[in-house]
Amino acid sequence: MVINLTLILSRMKSWWVIPLLMLILSQQQTWVHSESQVPCYFIMGDSLADAGNNNLLLTTAKANYQPYGIDFSAGATGRFCNGRTAADVIGQLLGFSDYIPPYATARGQTILKGVNYASGGGGIRNETGRDLGDRISMDGQLRNYQNTVQQIVNIYGRKDLAYNYLSKCIYNLGIGSNDYINNYFMPTLYPTSRQYTPEQYADVLIQQYSQQIRVAFLYTYNKISF
Repeated sequence: MVINLTLILSRMKSWWVIPLLMLILSQQQTWVHSESQVPCYFIMGDSLADAGNNNLLLTTAKANYQPYGIDFSAGATGRFCNGRTAADVIGQLLGFSDYIPPYATARGQTILKGVNYASGGGGIRNETGRDLGDRISMDGQLRNYQNTVQQIVNIYGRKDLAYNYLSKCIYNLGIGSNDYINNYFMPTLYPTSRQYTPEQYADVLIQQYSQQIRVAFLYTYNKISF
């Protein structure tokens, strides 16, 4: 599935479009191939997709202890659930034999299969989730992605070859709930609810999110899901 991100963001005003689009993508196929359908799969988001990036951060937003992971083969890895995340399931539907590693531990040639940058508590806005402690905002995740891109360029030895490779990959983004839960809905800690009406705030988030994605994936992205 190839999604025109700019068109979607410009036309949709309701924030539920993000989990809805992610659900649509996950329903497109109900089988797992013996070989992955795309060479790599990159994930950005919050606790719904975090696979361990918060484990070493100074934050209360951690999930590397039980009962998290009680139904997961590797136990409590930092996923904020009892088993697989939706991003994990999509990776399996795409045919990947292993889970995409978190940026915190991804090294060497493994990054060619993709990286998970998601961080529990992270948001579109940089201040979102600061009451929880350290977290990686969307801007921070995009910086980490750019670091990965440079590593892939180094592996291939030429930027054009690396970008051609990355253009075949799937990018799964799901972020924004913390911009409400750990920002807009906490007026004693954040000023946003006094600065913006709900409609204005949604527009601000969409504009910032759209700009972040356009800049980050200008040369490298082809397929993107939510």
